[in-house]
Amino acid sequence: MLEILANRTYRHLFLAQVIALVGTGLATVALSLLAYDLAGASAGVVLGTAMAIKMAAYVGVAPLAAAFAERWPRRAVLVGLDVVRASVALLLPFVTQVWQVYVLIFVLQSASAAFTPTFQATIPDVLPDEDDYTKALSLSRLAYDLESLASPALAALLLTIVSYSSLFGGTVVGFLASAALVVSAVLPKVDVPPKRSIFERTTRGLRIYLRTPRLRGLLALNLAIASGGSMVIVNTVVLVQSDLGLTQTATAAALAVFGAGSMLVALALPGLLDRVPERGAMLAGAGVIAAGLLAGVLMASHFAALLPLWFVLGAGYSLAQTPSGRLLRRSSLEHDRPALFAAQFALSHACWLITYPVAGWVGAKAGLTASFVVLAAVAGASVLLASRLWPREDPQILEHCHDDLDAGHPHLVAEAGSSAGARHAHAFVIDDDHPRWPS
Repeated sequence: MLEILANRTYRHLFLAQVIALVGTGLATVALSLLAYDLAGASAGVVLGTAMAIKMAAYVGVAPLAAAFAERWPRRAVLVGLDVVRASVALLLPFVTQVWQVYVLIFVLQSASAAFTPTFQATIPDVLPDEDDYTKALSLSRLAYDLESLASPALAALLLTIVSYSSLFGGTVVGFLASAALVVSAVLPKVDVPPKRSIFERTTRGLRIYLRTPRLRGLLALNLAIASGGSMVIVNTVVLVQSDLGLTQTATAAALAVFGAGSMLVALALPGLLDRVPERGAMLAGAGVIAAGLLAGVLMASHFAALLPLWFVLGAGYSLAQTPSGRLLRRSSLEHDRPALFAAQFALSHACWLITYPVAGWVGAKAGLTASFVVLAAVAGASVLLASRLWPREDPQILEHCHDDLDAGHPHLVAEAGSSAGARHAHAFVIDDDHPRWPS
């Protein structure tokens, strides 16, 4: 897997991702402490609102930002957004009112909603070989999982020698270092997309997404992934410390075991996808999530049983989620990828916006057993829906015809002189010449 780091451009982009993730992790810890300083016992309300603002920015801003950014060089966009994020992090230690936190969090997360899909859409251009790209997806998954373990530990270490406001300084350094690494990378040139209205540019990724059968299946899988992830993120502390009466260390251990399951699958995934199609692997991963949530009804009452359950949920989570980039890459032209990745970013976070409250509210009102059952039902229904929406036979090259194009249309001429109504075959994606999926 580490062989792809020999590619200088990818190596710089990957390091930029890792450093920015660590900076974001430090900011998360510092924000919690800042909220407590400002709101005391109401800090949970502040953080909950900040999380809601974050998700709203991710869902609403990503497609709009992609529409405006597609006319500009990607490197300039990425560097500019890193500078915006660093500027916001620089201001956070000086806030004195809760509303100021909300405004800055919205700006910060809006910049991230523009940065992340653009960054993700750049990697397939840097690594055009599918095997290399699969390794990059696995490395990215490992980076996210390791960050979730390393950043809190690093924050705890730093807090022994500096105040929490200094952690925001680490975030600033992280974003500026990310910008410097992006500047040092030579990104491949991308075809300039045709001129379109702002409405067409904003909705283009969503239209491609919803008109592609495999991506409609991915949308259903996103809901299953969010169901499992929300249960772990929202309710681990409740299960371990409230229900089982254990310590914060036990909570950290449970979350680490979930991350270990995810990392193990990420390491194995490049070899696995050489033998198993994405559809089978991702449906199996989502099925593991649904089954694991249902098993939680019985297993979550004992810590010794909770740990292997969380490991299995982490493995299913990574198996269902990590290959999604391959589907997006296969389903779009080069100049449409930022819009399509932005659509995936927005739609997947919309799923989390549904499952986060379900995990929290159902658990608080009806108990964690009910939360397990409800989320298991959501995940199971999502797996069944995905299996119907995503055809079992899903070739990249499809035979089709164009009754709607004139005989001299450039696309027909390019396809070995095909005429209107004549059937031909090529790698099929939704674009201007192919607005609908062939039946």
